[in-house]
Amino acid sequence: MPTNRSPKRRPKGPAAVPPGYRTVTPYLSVDGGAAAMKFYEKAFGARRLSEVLTPDGKLVHGRVRIGDSIVMLSDVFEGARTASPSRLGTSTITLHIYSRNVDALWARAVAAGAKVAMPLETQFWGERYGQLIDPFGHHWSLSMRVAMTRAQRDAMRRDAMAAFSKDTHPGTG
Repeated sequence: MPTNRSPKRRPKGPAAVPPGYRTVTPYLSVDGGAAAMKFYEKAFGARRLSEVLTPDGKLVHGRVRIGDSIVMLSDVFEGARTASPSRLGTSTITLHIYSRNVDALWARAVAAGAKVAMPLETQFWGERYGQLIDPFGHHWSLSMRVAMTRAQRDAMRRDAMAAFSKDTHPGTG
């Protein structure tokens, strides 16, 4: 019996999203791109995928894989429409990493030079979660889901909401 459906055709040309990439890929602007790539390898177990350096060692474009995600980065060049967190004095985003062993990843990142912005603790939403700032000014949150009873979660949520009602963030005291 004939069908009204046309056969599936492969699109011509390259895939819209390159293999290995996700739909959204962070691209970091840094001061010290080559050093940042080394830090991400040491702190987060990143695997270096590629790098293009200027003759004087500035990173034109680099790619690392952290877990199943690719992060791209480059040094900031004069005339660019981006700025590094070190030039801004803060970061406008936080990159989040889920881990199967967040305590080990946390220890590794801190040993590599990340600064603790919010301690790694079990949170009311059911994750062991904390925030770090890397030596290049980028903010990172690390977490893993944890088992909690409904009573534990409810008690932690009440405590957190009480802190919020006093204009205090629960993770900062």
